[in-house]
Amino acid sequence: MSLFNLQQQLKERIRNAARELFGVEVQQLAADTPPKPELGDLAFPVSFELAKLVKQATGEKIAPRTIAEKLKSELENIPEVSRVEIAGAGYINVFFDRAKLLRLFTTPRAAAATTDEQKMMVEHTSINPNKAAHIGHVRNAVLGDTFVRILQAAGDAVEVQNYIDNTGVQVADVVVGFLHLEAMNLEEIKDLDASLTPDYPFDYYCWDLYTKVGLFYRDDNPNNDPNPEKLKLRPEVLHAIEEGNNRIAELADYVATRNVECILNTMERLGIRYDLLARESEILHLHFWERAFELMKSKGVIRLETEGRHAGCWVMPFESHTGTDEHESDKIIVRSNGTVTYTGKDIAYQLWKLGKLGLDFHYKIFRNYEDGHVTWVTTTDAKAEEKASVERPHFGGGAKVYNVIDSRQSYPQEIVARGVAAVVPEVGEDASVHFSYEMVALSPAACAELGIELSEEDRARPYIEMSGRKGLGVKADDLINQLEAGALVEVEKRNAELSNENKRATAHEVAIAALRYFLLKFTRNTVIAFDFKEALSFEGETGPYCQYAAVRAGSIFRKLDAETLRNAETLLSGTGSSDELDTRISEILSGEIGTEIWSLLVLTQQLDEVIALCRKSAEPANLAKYTFSVARGFSRFYQRDENRILAEKDDVRRAVLITVTRIVRSQLTAALSILGINVPEQM
Repeated sequence: MSLFNLQQQLKERIRNAARELFGVEVQQLAADTPPKPELGDLAFPVSFELAKLVKQATGEKIAPRTIAEKLKSELENIPEVSRVEIAGAGYINVFFDRAKLLRLFTTPRAAAATTDEQKMMVEHTSINPNKAAHIGHVRNAVLGDTFVRILQAAGDAVEVQNYIDNTGVQVADVVVGFLHLEAMNLEEIKDLDASLTPDYPFDYYCWDLYTKVGLFYRDDNPNNDPNPEKLKLRPEVLHAIEEGNNRIAELADYVATRNVECILNTMERLGIRYDLLARESEILHLHFWERAFELMKSKGVIRLETEGRHAGCWVMPFESHTGTDEHESDKIIVRSNGTVTYTGKDIAYQLWKLGKLGLDFHYKIFRNYEDGHVTWVTTTDAKAEEKASVERPHFGGGAKVYNVIDSRQSYPQEIVARGVAAVVPEVGEDASVHFSYEMVALSPAACAELGIELSEEDRARPYIEMSGRKGLGVKADDLINQLEAGALVEVEKRNAELSNENKRATAHEVAIAALRYFLLKFTRNTVIAFDFKEALSFEGETGPYCQYAAVRAGSIFRKLDAETLRNAETLLSGTGSSDELDTRISEILSGEIGTEIWSLLVLTQQLDEVIALCRKSAEPANLAKYTFSVARGFSRFYQRDENRILAEKDDVRRAVLITVTRIVRSQLTAALSILGINVPEQM
């Protein structure tokens, strides 16, 4: 039985007693943690609510304290409850049997059973495949990946998608660069790709080329307006890409695919993977939009404007938003020239994700990972699947879809959700969730570490926004490399005896912990200013600090001999229990020091509740904060002289301390894993 299950059992006892003793039903039943441990482990203020319900139902006036006294006996006969006290005017304070619960806590946390009744879908990362990933993409990917892990920890079946806009303007611009600046054909691009080094891969080359194209459109002068003649190249290339089956489309496909491969390599460094890469080219060529367009017209979701500034456009006639032209344009689904807007294509894609479009993609394997994970990609080739080495999962048909997209897209996402709900009212708007987040910037100090030159004015700012035009773009791999270099310095200080290979491997784990935790500890609606020193610190609320607590716990077990560990396990197992032993354990877990240990144990058992909260609120920051609380609690426990395991002579106390350390390590490691953070052997 977990602590959560015990709380639920107590609540159910109260509900049953309220029904049997007073003839009333209790719907909402709160349980509070008393402000001081000496007041109990759990407090129920339910007697006050029951007094109101009884008076409403029967007219009888019963004092809350009288009700509490009657409920007391119903709770006292639960084996894990030590005693129940009534406080004040009717609070029910429950004290747990700490010895019995300590034994229950030793059972490793079981993974939640996955249910196939409904599938959650999370689309994240979704980088335009025209260049390398940058720091803003990393926040998207880390938030999305962590939320996937939270859903999986809660027992949900989850499908992870990464939308690839391989026919968009950004890809077209890079193709313009290859064709008109570099004067390269496809074979020459392939030869170039083969000649590039690991330090300057294909996505880096495209990053620089994309910047050059922007200058090219402006006649190489960033202060000039775009050159209309040069800008004509963009729609020409874009049209060829969308049409497909031509030389330019083939070149664009290679460029986009290679960039996707590079981006997946970057995300692998962060421990991030996908089940499906859904490409826009297939949404176009497999006629997803045409089907969605017909559905929208038949349901009256869109209408053709015949007058005004949107004449000739198909629009969604929702009421005016609070008012900008940009918001009004988001309601346009088909422009007057016949082209489909992003909003229109997103509605078609969202209908497919929810299994309501009536069409499907074809699929092929994009990447096989060494551990057996397979990432699939959409294709127009109906026979591609026959060549697959493994059976394909069923994609699409989610019960709820979370789209991880920055907060600037809030209104378009609202239009998509409302459009989908209008086409298929049975799924409702709640099936489409905009998992929004604010931007990530850099602190001035971080800019300096990355070699970005700033003006005096910029150095005085609290954070520096990324701007491609100003040259303030930070590639994700450069960021990770810089973090690894900083982490390696710290690892070498602490573990000079490690091999160079182990130092680098540990530095990588520390760097990823630093980055992921920094991006997760702030709520999604917070603008982040990333700072290397703050992120890599081994003190304070950081990933390395949380890692270090788990490493410390693990180091204790490396120093203990097998017989000592075996004796501790036997002593605290159910078979070795006795009233005398339970009394001794309860004594150890009482008093100032013992209660501090008990509070740490109770905290470790709240992981499943925190996971449930994160799932409901779609806020991973709650888990990050919880993980830090456990790490900080263990650090206090570890630093107390009274808790020195190796020096402890009393067998029972040593067994309790070993068991507490094992529980903390297990729960802390589990929490870190859900955050996407591994625990190295040494740091």
